Amino acid sequence: MDGTLAAADLEQLRKDFSANPRYRLAQNAVTRVTVDDVAIDREIVSSIDHSMSTTLDDWKVTNQEHSGRCWLFAGLNLLRVGVMRETGLEDFEFSQNYAMFWDKLERANYFLEAIIETADRDVDDRTVGFLLESVAGDGGQWNMFAALVAKHGLVPKGYMPETQSSSNTGRMNSVLRYQLRQGARSVRAATAESLEAARAAKAETMQVVYRILCIHLGTPPERFDWQWTDKDKKFHRDGVLTPQEFAAKYVKLPVGDYVCLVNDPRPSSPVGRTFTVEYLGNVIGGPRVIYLNVDTQFIKDIAAATIQGGEPVWFGCDVGKMMSNDYAFWDAGLYDLPSVYDTGFGLDKAARLAYHETAMTHAMLFTGVDVLDGVTRRWRVENSWGGDRGKDGFFTMNDSWFDQYVFEIAARKSALPADLRSALDAEPIVLPAWDPMGALAR
Repeated sequence: MDGTLAAADLEQLRKDFSANPRYRLAQNAVTRVTVDDVAIDREIVSSIDHSMSTTLDDWKVTNQEHSGRCWLFAGLNLLRVGVMRETGLEDFEFSQNYAMFWDKLERANYFLEAIIETADRDVDDRTVGFLLESVAGDGGQWNMFAALVAKHGLVPKGYMPETQSSSNTGRMNSVLRYQLRQGARSVRAATAESLEAARAAKAETMQVVYRILCIHLGTPPERFDWQWTDKDKKFHRDGVLTPQEFAAKYVKLPVGDYVCLVNDPRPSSPVGRTFTVEYLGNVIGGPRVIYLNVDTQFIKDIAAATIQGGEPVWFGCDVGKMMSNDYAFWDAGLYDLPSVYDTGFGLDKAARLAYHETAMTHAMLFTGVDVLDGVTRRWRVENSWGGDRGKDGFFTMNDSWFDQYVFEIAARKSALPADLRSALDAEPIVLPAWDPMGALAR
């Protein structure tokens, strides 16, 4: 009774498996091909339909390459729609590298300030340990994107193009992690002397971080000469602009007025309440990351109405679940794993969050929706994995998948009813730094 797996236990496991022909058949199949090829539900595949009653996109997808910049790509892809309409350009991209440069620098400052704030705690404290473990990630949230646009503006891609490190961030991030953890040690030691000494130690580390970023990503432009030729071959010139001036003139959406609507069905997150995650952010002095918890049907209604009104929708989800790249498709029942393994997969959305089986892992854009008699059936998704994935980079999501694996959209505050607008003014519930609702930023 000590919990050891005894020889008799192992023998019983072996006999139970060998005695069942279904298990042996599954073994024969899965040892030759992937389990997804075995488990895929043919009935669902045969019913796949990529058509939509409303489709907005007539542009090419972008490619975040080997980086975790999905939230930036999705945000910039949302904003580029207005630029293409305003300028007559057939295709346009903002510089994702420019946005990432400032996020990395701001995030370093945010991290070191958090280290100063927690300097009186032991280095093995769970929050301190989390900060040290998650430093220098690529991820982020909508409010963090909005903060970058408000402070640093934007530039067209040609004025700060991709580099090897912006497209493949692993090595750069490893250097940043080392320097920031080394800086954290210096800052914690200096805090014992005074706050001024801690800030001086932070400034030294920030100088190193800026240098590393410039070496890997290039130096961000302070101003640039903006001119272009539209799809009708007509030339335009707008003169020399700063990134902030460019964003103010060409970003047509009120980025700062968007709010994050999330569906968190755990009992700890009441519907109709706001909440935040401790130490989730990037720009000191920028807006806090605030979520408003609502039910999934409300999120669908807002998203569908926004798309039908001509505007794509930024959203966060658990991208890898029940997904097929070959069919460019998501469906909650796409893989019949219970039949393959003869066991249940019965955790609901709340339980999957509580037991670390799901989290927001990716951000994309909704660019279409199929609505029949007022009911949404499926959604068109613009990804940022390049044109070689899905159908030229676009995917179709069945409504069943939305229910289970979509967690968040960014929506205009004006789209909310009065009671929910009022709820945004309440002081948010603070979830711990390691809560899964902060996962997209990691």
